[in-house]
Amino acid sequence: METVMRLTALCLVGALLAALLRRTGGEMALLLALAVCGAAVMLLAQPLEELKGFWEEAASWGQLPVQLFVPLVKTVGIALLCRTGSDLCRDAGESAIGSVLETAGAVAAIVVSLPLFRSAWELLRSLV
Repeated sequence: METVMRLTALCLVGALLAALLRRTGGEMALLLALAVCGAAVMLLAQPLEELKGFWEEAASWGQLPVQLFVPLVKTVGIALLCRTGSDLCRDAGESAIGSVLETAGAVAAIVVSLPLFRSAWELLRSLV
């Protein structure tokens, strides 16, 4: 809860400052947005470590190999990074680049998920 409050304050202040900077020069507003995103990721480092620990613990509950969870975590990371990057591109007035980034993220998510698909396929083949 405390982290979310800090992130909210950081993002609101960043958005207000970016709105003011857009009036004088859009480049500085974009740099500020990048800095706010970087600071937000740093604030999320500790909660992400807790989440990683939970995934490892959850995998041990079902005697599942941790490797099965890696594609899921990578896919979520790719989705978050691509969404943030495409939003920043749109803020800079480059919506086409943002769209390409979203498409690249979808392709990367599929590629990262291939080992999980292979494992599921092998499991299905062994049942037949």
